Amino acid sequence: MKIFTISAAIVLSSLSLYAQEKVQDTTKLEKLEEVLIKSVRVEADSPITHSNLTAKELEKRNLGQDIPYMLNYLPSVVTTSDAGAGVGYTYFRVRGSDGSRTNVTLNGIPFNDAESQGTFFVNLPDFTSSVESLQLQRGVGTSTNGSGAFGASLNLLTDAVQEEAGGSISNSFGSFNTRKHNVKFTTGLLNEHIEIAGRLSNIVSDGYIDRASSDLKSYFLQGSYKDKNTLIKAITFGGREETYQAYYGIDAETLEDDRTFNTVGQMFDADGNFEGYYDNEVDNYAQDHYQLLWNQKIDNNWSTNLSLNYTYGRGYFEQFRDAGDFDFLGAEPIVLNGETIDETDYIRRRALDNDFYAVNANVNYKDENWDISGGLFYSYYDGDHFGEILYSQYPIGYNYKDHYYDATGVKKETTIFTKATYKINDQWAVFGDLQGRFLNHTINGMTSDREPLNVDVSYDFFNPKAGVSYKHDDNNQLYASYGRANREPRKDDFENGLFVAERLDDIELGWRYATEKVKVNTNAFYMDYKDQLILTGAIDDIGQPIRASSGESYRLGLEIDATLDISEKIRVQPNVAFSTNKNKDFFFERDGVLTNLGNTKLAYSPAVVAGNAIIYRPINNVEIGFLSKYVSKQYMGNIDSEASTLDAYFVSDLNVMYTLSDIPVVKEIVFSGLVNNIFNKKYVNNGYFYTYDDDFSVPGEVTTIEGAGYFPQATINFLLGATVKF
Repeated sequence: MKIFTISAAIVLSSLSLYAQEKVQDTTKLEKLEEVLIKSVRVEADSPITHSNLTAKELEKRNLGQDIPYMLNYLPSVVTTSDAGAGVGYTYFRVRGSDGSRTNVTLNGIPFNDAESQGTFFVNLPDFTSSVESLQLQRGVGTSTNGSGAFGASLNLLTDAVQEEAGGSISNSFGSFNTRKHNVKFTTGLLNEHIEIAGRLSNIVSDGYIDRASSDLKSYFLQGSYKDKNTLIKAITFGGREETYQAYYGIDAETLEDDRTFNTVGQMFDADGNFEGYYDNEVDNYAQDHYQLLWNQKIDNNWSTNLSLNYTYGRGYFEQFRDAGDFDFLGAEPIVLNGETIDETDYIRRRALDNDFYAVNANVNYKDENWDISGGLFYSYYDGDHFGEILYSQYPIGYNYKDHYYDATGVKKETTIFTKATYKINDQWAVFGDLQGRFLNHTINGMTSDREPLNVDVSYDFFNPKAGVSYKHDDNNQLYASYGRANREPRKDDFENGLFVAERLDDIELGWRYATEKVKVNTNAFYMDYKDQLILTGAIDDIGQPIRASSGESYRLGLEIDATLDISEKIRVQPNVAFSTNKNKDFFFERDGVLTNLGNTKLAYSPAVVAGNAIIYRPINNVEIGFLSKYVSKQYMGNIDSEASTLDAYFVSDLNVMYTLSDIPVVKEIVFSGLVNNIFNKKYVNNGYFYTYDDDFSVPGEVTTIEGAGYFPQATINFLLGATVKF
């Protein structure tokens, strides 16, 4: 897996100015780092549904679990983990849409893989430790870079420039032999202009699921130049991960009897007797990012931003295969001792070797009434996919690391946008956003199943967005917005014969209420899809979800989140999302007959997702958080089969922080504790569902067989950590 992201992202985005009396007379620079992602973020009072998290908020639970687990308590978010405890391969869904349908940017640079559209945070372990802030926009959101947002967009801003020199050493330990160690430093501003900062991290864990181990290493290094009107950053960050796979799940019977069982890597002899596990059934991947970010204020109205990004990735996953067909490997049967042999045990690797280049340019104009941005984005992806044979039981014509399939993929994209907010008066403001995406994707060669795949397709998308906000008084704001997003199929979709792009029209209506002690955000949404590529519930032989086109479908819901200061010591932060998520007139072939099932529930789309945090500060340097999450029953398929259900679950975590300050040598020591699933619930939040036709058992009859697999999550477990800050 080589991803060379050269994003020569020339982001000419804006420096916001806060007007006090007259913009021309008195201006104050917005924090310079924040303008690096201004083109993909929205302001607090914009007509876009969103949530923000700061570094201080992320720090509370940053003990080794990945970015998706940091999002777990935001509205409409559901998280899961292959290994069951939040380390290794982790995923999240927003409003029922999986991570491949969530647009993710790092400092405004696309992070989604160009072909799979997936977001693999396992490739950037401990990235939370280098995040200054993040914003999760639900729905279509504002125009962004890369694949369109079909459920949400997530943008992350990395560490800000620090004025003073400092550093920290952090260590945490916990269940399943989980450990995290990192060290950070900053020189502070040297000669009032230059800063150098960095981080090194290592996370290891055995995982809750058997053998689902992780060995994760990462780094972050930045050099910055800063003055009143200029910010230039040169950043490099990356990760190395090796994870033992756990992507097959278990059946219902095993879930009851041995919920940590892992089928991956099983080996059997010729008579079908179990021989043990292949100890290198791992995913091994490295990814390096290089970014150059330049933000320039020209005058009180104009500003620009230039970003250059280069990412390099490489790796593979390795598998032991029992009794593989010679035919599949392109080999002819052989005769040994008078016996014809046409099956062999073998070990294979599937690898990626890719380059991704992108250019993005934004410019911003702002005065008392107008805030206007325009931008241009270009990307180029050049990737190789190939399979290697490491070993075969019988001679089949392959030497060590010979390729048994090869394919190349090239994806080019050009995006242009302009967006503007016009303040009509002190109460009314309108927002408009026009984006065009133009892309071409070509693939030549063979799939990993050794099927020919030759694709040359182009897509032209127009994505308009508009909104209006009304400030009734100092406490109440109303907003409404409409957004359209179009999205191209991914490589796996082409392999399954899906070439039609999907379209989403999203309408959001919201009310924000804010006083000194009470803040409430309420919004209703209607997301209308055409040709949505929905998850079928099935997975392929490496655990990747298989999709199908649903024709027409929709999501209709209500989200409420609040912050309530009960007293000086107690804060409550509840949120709840109610939704109905349906396919319209869904057709399914059951028992050999194509049947219209009517309106069926969309897979992985629970009707209720609720969270709550009770924060108690008995004294200034102690904080105790009791966190709860409820997810209602959901279906893993789209045919409303009870065999495809994931039961509702309610789990709670306990988070404690104690800060020891006013001590010699160091600034402070922060002790953190996290008890996950404190009530020891046995729950499952992910799985898969499959059907197949049995036309052998009863001659002349076809019977549809249904089955399911489950990914159990960890029972009670803990993480304890300490961070020494200098």
